[in-house]
Amino acid sequence: MARRASSRLNPGIVLGAAAAIAVAVIAGKSLLGKKSASFGDVAPLRIEELLENGNSLRGNEYVVEGQIDEKLQWTTDRGQLVSVRVETPGGDEFIGVEIPQEFNKLNIDAKQKYSFRVKFRQGGIAVATGVNRL
Repeated sequence: MARRASSRLNPGIVLGAAAAIAVAVIAGKSLLGKKSASFGDVAPLRIEELLENGNSLRGNEYVVEGQIDEKLQWTTDRGQLVSVRVETPGGDEFIGVEIPQEFNKLNIDAKQKYSFRVKFRQGGIAVATGVNRL
């Protein structure tokens, strides 16, 4: 008499499939979610306020998002100064952002988008306190 094949699923196959699905979901989220953390606890900079009176912003922190237009100056002991192109409803505006030497290990590239957490000092000069590449 011939033996009948078992119609039950092997528990090893079920567990293996569940583990594969879980790994695929986690890997997908990590690959798609590669953007750096934003500075959600800081208000975005209103360019109109900066252009009107940048000195009035001193001591305050804001978020500036834009594309690096060009690197204006770089020294190992003082950091670098970059020009950031920021999109506004009235057209593109350019802001100078000083990046202190503590961020020298970052490779700041021209034509790349970044988010800067900036604090304004005397004279309305924006100094980066955080940098994320977008």
